[in-house]
Amino acid sequence: MLKIFLPTIMLLPMTLLSPPKFLWTNTTSHSLLIASISLYWLLPTYYPHKVTTPWTGLDQISSPLTVLSCWLLPLMIIASQYHLQHDPMQRKRMFILTLTTVQPFILLAFSATELTLFYIMFEATLIPTLVLITRWGTQPERLTAGTYLLFYTLTSSLPLLVALLHLHAQTGTLHLTLLKMSLPTLTPSWTNLLSGLALLTAFMVKAPLYGLHLWLPKAHVEAPIAGSMLLAALLLKLGGYGIMRITPLMNPVPTYLYYPFLTLALWGALMTSSICIRQTDLKSLIAYSSVSHMGLVIAASMIQTSWSFSGAMILMISHGLTSSMLFCLANTNYERTHSRTLLLMRGAQSMLPLMSIWWLLANLTNMALPPTTNLMAELTIMISLFNWSMPTIILTGTATLLTATYTLHMLLTTQRGPLPTHITSIPNSNTREHLLMTLHILPLLLLIMKPELISGTPL
Repeated sequence: MLKIFLPTIMLLPMTLLSPPKFLWTNTTSHSLLIASISLYWLLPTYYPHKVTTPWTGLDQISSPLTVLSCWLLPLMIIASQYHLQHDPMQRKRMFILTLTTVQPFILLAFSATELTLFYIMFEATLIPTLVLITRWGTQPERLTAGTYLLFYTLTSSLPLLVALLHLHAQTGTLHLTLLKMSLPTLTPSWTNLLSGLALLTAFMVKAPLYGLHLWLPKAHVEAPIAGSMLLAALLLKLGGYGIMRITPLMNPVPTYLYYPFLTLALWGALMTSSICIRQTDLKSLIAYSSVSHMGLVIAASMIQTSWSFSGAMILMISHGLTSSMLFCLANTNYERTHSRTLLLMRGAQSMLPLMSIWWLLANLTNMALPPTTNLMAELTIMISLFNWSMPTIILTGTATLLTATYTLHMLLTTQRGPLPTHITSIPNSNTREHLLMTLHILPLLLLIMKPELISGTPL
């Protein structure tokens, strides 16, 4: 764990002390090195935890997510270069510093085996994200978006703290391995029901569940590109990860506690897909599609079968890379046209033919076309939900159909059609952008060869 953790911490002084000329080069290469070293966490093991210290440990659920966290830091740095090119050096350093600060928090949140540490890190990730949105966002509404993010998350995580304290009072420990061994209380009571509800609420807001998702599109639209990537690829996964970690500890919880969450998650997948079809703002469209995909993750995590957990894990990783790539593509268009409105950025294929290949690939993975891992995840989740209750196939099937509809709508609107009259010439796509897209799509294509690395099941 320290092999990754110490170099990540050392990125902070490196950012402050690097000569201005080499700031981007140093931070990007150093974080890429950390990302490549972290890949060894994906290797199979015979032990329940791979890298164990008294407070942290990696198992099949947390190791893919920690690797994804390390992988995305260099990508966020690469994506932000153009956005910050006219800023003074001090602001650039502060930006990279804020980005780097999130990484140790997220790594500790995903690898914590002690629930108090998990709770602290779960909350700590909020601060750098809030700074990113309110300090480097482009529109005046960024303050409203920051307020939404802060109050939604804080209000929901207070019950989580109370529930954890209650759990500690009952069992005498909050260590995950000990909690798995402690015998469940077989008397269902109001206290157990309420503590179960409180444990789930914070993760449902973070994931986000439909109905508790209003902070997400706002935060995405106002955030700079790195903020959008961080939110879509990592912070939403904290919600899914929390549900997968906590739900097995909550036995026995009456099954009727799960019904409202499952209903909202599947209905939300349907509703947000419908919202996507008539969105005019590109970033907002991608943000709502995240809610739709995470709805499937919540539904799968709730029924707690090994198949559904496996599907939820694969979908979280696939969605992390896909939505991050879509945000990067939306950003490349925004940097050239200075507009996020779909109709004002149409016909991009004639101006940027190479970029349209990346658009096509990203949209096909978002649609879960074979042979992508997204398809494997969605099929696994749909089969496990169908096995649990047959009518769910109507909701999941319709949601999949709508996903294909809005994804094709997004692709056709941005790439095809006549070029708007106000656009006369735009800068060509450059190597940095192509490298960024390659580093997103490459893991997605390689994981098809060996999906069990991220499936969350013991190898």
